[in-house]
Amino acid sequence: MEKREGGIEPILGLNEAVETSRLGLQKDLDGRKTLEERRKLGQFATPTALAREIVSFGLKHIDCPDDVRFFDPAFGTWAFYSALLNLTDSRNVSAATGLEIDPLFAKAAGKLFKGFNITILKADFIQTEPFDNHNLIICNPPYVRHHLIDPDKKIPLKLKTQQISGVNLSGLAGLYCHFLLRSIQWMADGAIAGWLIPSEFMDVNYGKAVKEFLLTKTDLFRIHRFDLNDLQFEDALVSSAVVWFRKGLSNSESVDFSFGDSLAAPKVIKKINKADLRPEAKWNRLSFGPPQSRDENQNSSAPKLKDYFEVKRGIATGANDFFILEETRIHELGLPIGFFRPILPSVRFLKTLEIDSDDFGNPILPKRLFLLDCHLSEGEIQKNHPRLWQYLESGRQKVANGYLCGRRKRWYFQEQRPEVPLFAFSYMGRQTDQTKSAFRFILNNSKAIVSNSYLALYPKRNLKDCLNRNPVLKKLIWKSLNDLTPENIHPLGRVYGGGLNKVEPRELLNLSVPFLKNILPKIPISSPAPPS
Repeated sequence: MEKREGGIEPILGLNEAVETSRLGLQKDLDGRKTLEERRKLGQFATPTALAREIVSFGLKHIDCPDDVRFFDPAFGTWAFYSALLNLTDSRNVSAATGLEIDPLFAKAAGKLFKGFNITILKADFIQTEPFDNHNLIICNPPYVRHHLIDPDKKIPLKLKTQQISGVNLSGLAGLYCHFLLRSIQWMADGAIAGWLIPSEFMDVNYGKAVKEFLLTKTDLFRIHRFDLNDLQFEDALVSSAVVWFRKGLSNSESVDFSFGDSLAAPKVIKKINKADLRPEAKWNRLSFGPPQSRDENQNSSAPKLKDYFEVKRGIATGANDFFILEETRIHELGLPIGFFRPILPSVRFLKTLEIDSDDFGNPILPKRLFLLDCHLSEGEIQKNHPRLWQYLESGRQKVANGYLCGRRKRWYFQEQRPEVPLFAFSYMGRQTDQTKSAFRFILNNSKAIVSNSYLALYPKRNLKDCLNRNPVLKKLIWKSLNDLTPENIHPLGRVYGGGLNKVEPRELLNLSVPFLKNILPKIPISSPAPPS
């Protein structure tokens, strides 16, 4: 533990010098680890301007600005404490505590802030029992995704967080969620907390528990989401939000949601009634999208896409570079074309959204791709198809033990689907000046299947029968789907850093498609699913 006593007066030049030294140390410490090593620890430094903006907002909302008891459970490169020194009279900071798991960072902080009234502990916040009652917590917690958390520690971590917060977090929740929920036991009554976290918690399934905590265990009063095209961290592709809450419930009926620019002067700010903030709702779209867009999609009596289609992810090969080959490459290697199925390239390589077919059912495209799909045993391949056997052997060491391939009956077997998708949906994308929507529907007139860069749409039986009787209807449906606006589709999904939009299969199934009543007036919307 490092404890430095004897407050220093807030001399601007001195504290700016501290910040300059801090930035130099931050650059040095970050340079000692690779980006991958820092990602595993969730180490993404907070920019100076952003840290000051957040601390300034917190100081304006704290009940006792002349008695600040500051706490940062992920001290990192100390951006928030340095901001606090530049924004306050140090005599008003009666106590300050920082926890940091990385010994290099903790040691450097102790040296840098010698002479300041701060306690710095080299400790893991998750393993530390609370002490003192802090009235201002500001933190950029470690952004460690769930799959990077030690599996042996996941269950104890989850159970302890539930014991502290009264909320059951999903096993898919990142470490930052545990930090946020556990912070409640470090806060004095009426204390406020500001958390700089990924905005994805507002949309993803694991975020439901976080939203439940904010609504039922705290006085949530402000969420600010930064512009999706303005990443706050150059080395982490996440969109960021600052979540503010007080310890203790209140009679306030609304939460301020703001977007863009700064906390003090956002592009948009509006009040959302807490009664409308259900944990299962997508808060990003509810708060920043067109008014009522989410509710219309959720509650409308209009038919949904699920009434007419099954939606599944495209096929995950486990190694696209190995299993998906260009037609010319197949011939160069002398591989038997009979063991290959046509497959569509990624949407960025398509110059048209309608895929025509040759006489063999292959897509008419400048670059034709085929998926290796052989279900013979290795013995049969080795005996009867030596070129194919040679090709499989070339990939055995690198591909066969991969995550997907290593779990199959035979490592080169591919998932089988009973049908070819009529439509393919590009479920990830960015809205640009050239594209009116981040998403597109592709009409597939060929026998090509799709990889998991698409969602595949399979007509249910009654719709399939109707299309067989009147094939022209498929173009009407396709054009109508592509005429949908971003306001129709984007609220279904979620948004990541840089404006990357994503829609999952279950979300797309809830797409409202009232126009299909006019195109297909006689089809019962309760038609059964096709056989699997």
